[in-house]
Amino acid sequence: MENEKGDEKSPDVETVSQLSGTSGPRDQTRRSLKSRHIQLIGIGGTIGTALFVQIGSALTEGGPASLFIAFTLWSTVILAINNCLSEMSTWIPISSPFVRFADRFVDPALGFTAGVNFWIFESALIPFEVTAFNLVLNFWTDKIPITAVIAFVLVCYALINIFAVGWYGETEFYLSIGKVVLAVGLMLFTFFTMVGANPLHDVYGFRSWNPAEVQGAPFAEYIKTGSLGRFLGFLACLIQASFTMAGPEYVSLTAGEAEFPRSTLPRAFNSVFFRLTTFFVLGTLCVGIVVPYNDPNLITALSNAVPGAGSSPYVIAMERLHIPILPHIVNALVMTSIFSAGNSYVYCASRTLFGLALEGKMPRFLAICTSRGVPIYSVTVTLAIALLAFLQVSNNAAVVLQWFVNLVTASQLLNYAIISFTYLRFYYAMKEQGIPRDRLPHTTFWQPFSGYYALVCTSVMAFVSGYTVFLPGNWDVPTFLFSYASLGAAPILFIGWKIFRRSKWQRLEDITFFHKEREEIDYYEETSAPPQAPAGWVSILRGAFFE
Repeated sequence: MENEKGDEKSPDVETVSQLSGTSGPRDQTRRSLKSRHIQLIGIGGTIGTALFVQIGSALTEGGPASLFIAFTLWSTVILAINNCLSEMSTWIPISSPFVRFADRFVDPALGFTAGVNFWIFESALIPFEVTAFNLVLNFWTDKIPITAVIAFVLVCYALINIFAVGWYGETEFYLSIGKVVLAVGLMLFTFFTMVGANPLHDVYGFRSWNPAEVQGAPFAEYIKTGSLGRFLGFLACLIQASFTMAGPEYVSLTAGEAEFPRSTLPRAFNSVFFRLTTFFVLGTLCVGIVVPYNDPNLITALSNAVPGAGSSPYVIAMERLHIPILPHIVNALVMTSIFSAGNSYVYCASRTLFGLALEGKMPRFLAICTSRGVPIYSVTVTLAIALLAFLQVSNNAAVVLQWFVNLVTASQLLNYAIISFTYLRFYYAMKEQGIPRDRLPHTTFWQPFSGYYALVCTSVMAFVSGYTVFLPGNWDVPTFLFSYASLGAAPILFIGWKIFRRSKWQRLEDITFFHKEREEIDYYEETSAPPQAPAGWVSILRGAFFE
């Protein structure tokens, strides 16, 4: 048992392996992700087609007020998860951290369950974004064969992710800047046009929120009428928020390849919540302003699966206001946003598979890295799963998109629940072993309340996310399976691992905190030269936007 109370000698690698129940291979990745890369990677994996296009569907179901309140409420859940992950990941910045934390702080069976769940989740999102990329391209032309588009995107992902992690970091950095430009640009578009700066000189303000102007606003009825219908509309928006909002886990996954993680990661985690508030909460406010929830053009575009940004509330507003150029600019930036999101998913899925291999829960060859520190076989297997994007060749693209949405919604919530529970075990293990919290390089507020809050909210939403299938007349077997497959698979994976590997539930007093790995990180930070801060106006801009 690791004892932080005294000056006892730390366990060696073999002892740590015995305590964890694994003897996985050594981590050969390289710490080449700089602070500016990590600052933007959280955005890269979060902002995609859902924020700019699919959010219109939630608007029609719940109305502008429900949409805004739901995303604001769920942002507090993301903040709680962010608090939990940041404390663990900054103290123990290793590859695939939260998967391996579940292994060591709870039970190896939970680590296996968490890893497989998150890998499938991230892998399923890759074909989701590839499918969305093709839809966005169809905004301009449908002459390019679907197979050619899919092949092109997947080859680009392979080139970016296989050669060096630095390539991924640089690519994601610049693509994410495009997302920031798009998000901020649409907010400015909303502000200026609502006060009359548009070709029609229409000062529409908060007209879409006014029940005198828009019947049923600002809370829309969904499925049912009256108060129940308005509540179901709010619930539909909350489910959309639980799928759309993310971020902390993407920052966490860079821990094993981050330069000077003890100083870099806290800044990245601290900025996640504020960026989420800016992009998602203000973004949903803007969506509810630019177009009424019952706008016939929006409803028609969604029902007919209009290609690309054509079904975006912003583009519909631009067309209503007779603004001809902006829709094409929005569509182009949405396309880069989608490409960036898929690129992030390739990275995160491959690193999750790599982390499982390090803990001995996947074949050892998946932990083999190239001379540049890239887990080549983990990336290859992940890209092979992405070939599911070719499903849209024989199926309606909108149907394929919905398949992946249903499949991954519960998986993401399950992952957040596991992270929250793992943190609570981490927190109480430190307390049990007498390790003061000031030993952590980064501490957060409202602990352990944040852990409990995130655990309850994500667990409840995981079961609620597919509730419509149980309503009278709505039963559909494929929808049920896609909505709850991950929840049904989780206990099977957990119990199966415990039976076949006879893993043991870790007692609080026996939990080790990756002592050997932490010593290696301490040595790395003590012996490496810190990065030089940029001078002049570059430093000011970087500090304002990326620190």
